Amino acid sequence: MWTTQFDNAVVESAGLLKMDFLGLKTLTLIKDSLELVRKRHGVEIDIEAIPLDDVATYELFQRGDTVGIFQYESPGMQKHLKDLKPTVFGDLIAMNALYRPGPLEYIPSFIRRKHGVEPISYDLVDMEEYLSETYGITVYQEQVMLLSQKLAGFTKGQADMLRKAMGKKIKAVLDQMKPQFVQGGIERGHAEPILDKVWKDWEAFASYAFNKSHSTCYAWIAYQTAYLKAHYPAEYMAAVLSNNMNDIKQVTFFMEECRRMKLHVLGPDINESEGSFTVNREGAIRFGLLGMKGVGAAAVDFLLQDRADHGPYTSVFDAARRLDLRVVNKGTWESLALGGAFDRFEGVHRAMFFAEESDGRPFVERLRRYGQAYQDQLNSAQVSLFGEDSGVDTPEPALPQVPTWNNLELLKREKEVIGIYVSAHPLDAFRFELKTFRKQSVGELSSLDAFVQGKGARDFVVAGIVTNAQVRTTRTGREMGSFVLEDEEGATEFVLFGQQFLDLRSFFVNTTSWCWCADACSAPPGPATTIRLSWLPTSTRFSCSASYLIAKRAD
Repeated sequence: MWTTQFDNAVVESAGLLKMDFLGLKTLTLIKDSLELVRKRHGVEIDIEAIPLDDVATYELFQRGDTVGIFQYESPGMQKHLKDLKPTVFGDLIAMNALYRPGPLEYIPSFIRRKHGVEPISYDLVDMEEYLSETYGITVYQEQVMLLSQKLAGFTKGQADMLRKAMGKKIKAVLDQMKPQFVQGGIERGHAEPILDKVWKDWEAFASYAFNKSHSTCYAWIAYQTAYLKAHYPAEYMAAVLSNNMNDIKQVTFFMEECRRMKLHVLGPDINESEGSFTVNREGAIRFGLLGMKGVGAAAVDFLLQDRADHGPYTSVFDAARRLDLRVVNKGTWESLALGGAFDRFEGVHRAMFFAEESDGRPFVERLRRYGQAYQDQLNSAQVSLFGEDSGVDTPEPALPQVPTWNNLELLKREKEVIGIYVSAHPLDAFRFELKTFRKQSVGELSSLDAFVQGKGARDFVVAGIVTNAQVRTTRTGREMGSFVLEDEEGATEFVLFGQQFLDLRSFFVNTTSWCWCADACSAPPGPATTIRLSWLPTSTRFSCSASYLIAKRAD
């Protein structure tokens, strides 16, 4: 096939049609959600026919509950949605077009006009027909096209040229069309100064002109995802998690959202989990096997096929006898054990798999050798002329009698393979202290408006686990430190420099310590870490000045 290449600026003048094709992971997410709904509820949803006036969906947008919602999930967008309280689909279209550099400054006025706080005004009465849907604010390229025809008599072709010139910021074309616009407007009875103002506004608009049809398509996809999240939250969040399995940070983020939504998320299970996240009969989200570190697609495919062909596994020994140990290798076995995939079997706990045998190897290795010996003997019996009489006689090894891991150790290892705490949280043991002394959650530190605006001092008292403590070197060669403070709802990174870091350097180790952070100089009750917070407006992180520090370690 002969091929050639054209620049997009000349392709149409060469007689060709330029088309853009955009691939969206969100479309797969919607498809997966619908499949989960069909499997669990037996409901076939035509996502293209859902009602555009669904109350629950608009309530979701009004709450800013848009984590995982296409195009509307950023913290800034959530804040504006709470203020706007959208009630019609047009509000969503406008917000999608306005929430980008340039038109962002018009959002507060847009919100005030919707709620009647600010009067809606038009430079010319004739502009109301096309600007009423956006409360008098020019938002879309199509509005400019229609107004240029109505106010100045532009043809459809000329209006499209104006749109292209604005969208591509072609100043020469805009300068050429301005006299035509002004003259056409005067002929239709409009004052020249007002026409000059309208054109000037449009020139400024050219730097961010957005296509309404484009924004409408995005808003429609977002509405579909919001509809699914509002009506089928477990199925939707399971699909969201499945479509982000390759990014453990994203999995962690959306797992926290599931907890906030009061959705029960269960860990991996060798008899219930599939490759991706699913929803079980009780409505809980079951962790997908492919979301675990060290568990590959080939191993999962074999396990699921074997389970479909021969039924659920009855014990770890049954799994060892049935799984192809060349595909489900040692690393996969260890990951499944650490993640709790075998926890359902009676008498088995995670520490057993890593208990050292007399030869110095962990029990999981002996379990695999047992499975291999069983399979070898079975294969030998099958090829023997007397196989029907020989049978297979490979005794199951005894389970090691070792104590279970303490909760902190178990959760630490679980997080290593899954990326997040699933079965419990290390702070569960401190619920009384948290309820009694904590004032805010760590997640609330991401929005410190009252603190930044600063009408008097305000104390923030949070509690959490110190993780990911790091010591780094700045460009000037000096040491600095950072750590993450996390609780059940979120995590925030803190950074220390200079003398403040030097005073606390000995504590920058990853332990199972937990800490309090407060903008106060009096000690909180109990062993804890207390750090004075200051907020950096130009950074998403916090700097800290320490008043004192007392660490509580696991021992």
